[in-house]
Amino acid sequence: MVTMIKPWSKISSCPAGDFRIFQVRTDVKRSPRTGREHDFFVIDCVNWVNVIAVTPEKQLVMVEQYRHGSNSIELEIPGGMIDAEDESPVTAGTRELGEETGYEGENAQIIGQIYPNPAIMSNTCFTVLVENCLLKHPTVFDHGEDLITRLVPVGDISELVRSGKIQHSLVVVALYHFELWRRKHAVP
Repeated sequence: MVTMIKPWSKISSCPAGDFRIFQVRTDVKRSPRTGREHDFFVIDCVNWVNVIAVTPEKQLVMVEQYRHGSNSIELEIPGGMIDAEDESPVTAGTRELGEETGYEGENAQIIGQIYPNPAIMSNTCFTVLVENCLLKHPTVFDHGEDLITRLVPVGDISELVRSGKIQHSLVVVALYHFELWRRKHAVP
């Protein structure tokens, strides 16, 4: 006998807090299995984008930055929030790449998407690949950003993840999307 999971019906939703970069709401939902009502907190924030930027020399354009949540300096790929004026995740990705690193490239395309934490968050994080990236202009940091651009050989990525030098879960997912893309297209 195969049991099917059914969605929970929403009874009500109420804002619980606005914290500038995200909002929290309380949803009351009914279990389709028991019929009982339960409260759930949901974090609403805009969608995000991460950028896999590859140079003609097969290096990834990466950034080092301090992260307040983990109180650590992390090696990551460029990325950020998709702004309301961005036409698409590709537009947001190329904008973030340019702002954070000064690099531009070609053939920008979405190669993956994931829910950062579907248990409590409502947004999606897109992975955008940009090929043949070259340094074109100075960086333009947000007021809360301090970044250093690093070029990392594509062949070093697995070891950087394995050794814990790359620890941001959404960056690891984006790198996996890139690995899957490389396999599909037989790119060494």
